[in-house]
Amino acid sequence: MRKLYFLVPGTGGKFACGGLWAELKTLRLAQQLCSAEVVTYRQREANTLFLDDVLQSNNLQDVIFVMSWGFDVAKLASKLKAYNAIYHAHSAGYGFNLSAAVPIITVSRNTLGYWGQQAPNSLIYYLPNQISDEFRNLNRSRDIDVLVQARKSSEYLLHRLIPALKQQCNVRVVESYVEDLGGLFNQAKVYLYDSAEYWAQQRVSEGFGLQPMEAIACGCQVFSSVNGGLSDYLDPGFNCHKIAGYSQEYDIQRILNVIQSKTPALLPQPNFLEEYRTENITQRLQVILTELNDFFDHKPLYLANIPTLTPSRKAKLFLQRVCKKLGV
Repeated sequence: MRKLYFLVPGTGGKFACGGLWAELKTLRLAQQLCSAEVVTYRQREANTLFLDDVLQSNNLQDVIFVMSWGFDVAKLASKLKAYNAIYHAHSAGYGFNLSAAVPIITVSRNTLGYWGQQAPNSLIYYLPNQISDEFRNLNRSRDIDVLVQARKSSEYLLHRLIPALKQQCNVRVVESYVEDLGGLFNQAKVYLYDSAEYWAQQRVSEGFGLQPMEAIACGCQVFSSVNGGLSDYLDPGFNCHKIAGYSQEYDIQRILNVIQSKTPALLPQPNFLEEYRTENITQRLQVILTELNDFFDHKPLYLANIPTLTPSRKAKLFLQRVCKKLGV
């Protein structure tokens, strides 16, 4: 197994976010299977490798660089063109293309489909994010009626729905980092998540949406948008409710009905979370890493020779199809 270098701009501070934590979780899983380290490339950090220093080494053929920060991938891919590099894709829609020499691992089937169309000649794999064991239903008494995290929430949620709900039930809005998020989910009856507006402004997709799944794992009844990667696992009417459903009044009615119910309105299928737990993720990662190592053994021996869907080739194929229809 080649050594993995997980590239991140930094490991905290202004770079702290769900995507970073998910990437570091993947690093820790990879370390169970092979040698793997964090490498930063925007800011130097104590006791952490820095990309420019790493690239000074003359022996990097036994290394695979793992790119993940969508806004930086195009630049990093160009910088690492002479090396073994893969893209660990969370969100989709950043607007760059990758050569077939760069395999892609996606965290959602939504992103898998995007890259399946965008990079038809690339090796593409599906490795969902891990839901760690701390997220489980502790079957405790729940004293928070409605829980919502302010980050990524829509204006409708924060400025209309939440103020209206606060007049009728106990609502808690989280506006900072929570150390024990699993414990907090176990205190709440309902969790609200509405990120469609946020990601539309970012012009990229919701990559996975960890919080709704973590909330479901902890026994919360979830009202959520189903944009991007959320559509992988959220199933309105069966394991969640769709938020922002037609009118504010209808949202309030449905949320209050759930809060006042003696039994959970929706329960996920018994095996729903197994796909996202450590054992399955580790097994999938083992298969993927084995194939990637085989690919990087093959790559120096042969050139990429499958025609790609460039704009000019798509135009040519379109003209051929038109001419065929016209009998020319």
